[in-house]
Amino acid sequence: MNASAAPAPPLRRLGLTGSIGAGKSTVAALLRAHGLSVLDADEQARLVTAEPEVLAQMEARFPGTVRGGVLDRAALAARVFPDPAAVADLNAIVHPRVRARMAELEAQAAARGERWVVQDVPLLFEGGLDAGMDAVLVVDAPLALRLDRALARGGLTREDILARDARQLPAEEKRRRATWVIGNTGDLGALAAQVAGVVKHLWAREAESGRP
Repeated sequence: MNASAAPAPPLRRLGLTGSIGAGKSTVAALLRAHGLSVLDADEQARLVTAEPEVLAQMEARFPGTVRGGVLDRAALAARVFPDPAAVADLNAIVHPRVRARMAELEAQAAARGERWVVQDVPLLFEGGLDAGMDAVLVVDAPLALRLDRALARGGLTREDILARDARQLPAEEKRRRATWVIGNTGDLGALAAQVAGVVKHLWAREAESGRP
């Protein structure tokens, strides 16, 4: 009788985060180009907030933020972000469902035999989720450049952006807590080279651990 196959080693997590306008989405796309699965918490949050049950809870807690069966994100932001208690209530509705979706996607990646998965989470440190990561990659850029990028995307004023930035962990503290920091000053070639270096480190960790 053949011995049972050894269980597959656990999937490792790379947390990806960065302050508003740093270029995290560009780095996520580059990581995908290297064959890594990137699980986007914001994307899962958008899917969660399209669920009828969640919309009903949103309208009950934040009246006027659901219009025609669709969440009015601008109205929600205006209602919630100035009020820490409202932010906590919003997180209580959305975050458990997002975490469940991320866990399911991670399980699918593990079943495919993937060795690393990237969790793209804007508030990774603020939510204490860095504790569950095997490594953390922070994308950073000077504040003036981040402001220009965020303004160019539209939808937010300079004051909105600065207020959101102020509610997050300071960029220097994110860098201090990171395993790796990528500086994104706008040169795509330099950015791609930095991402390739991080991916090389990921595979080197696999080799050091003796995993196939």
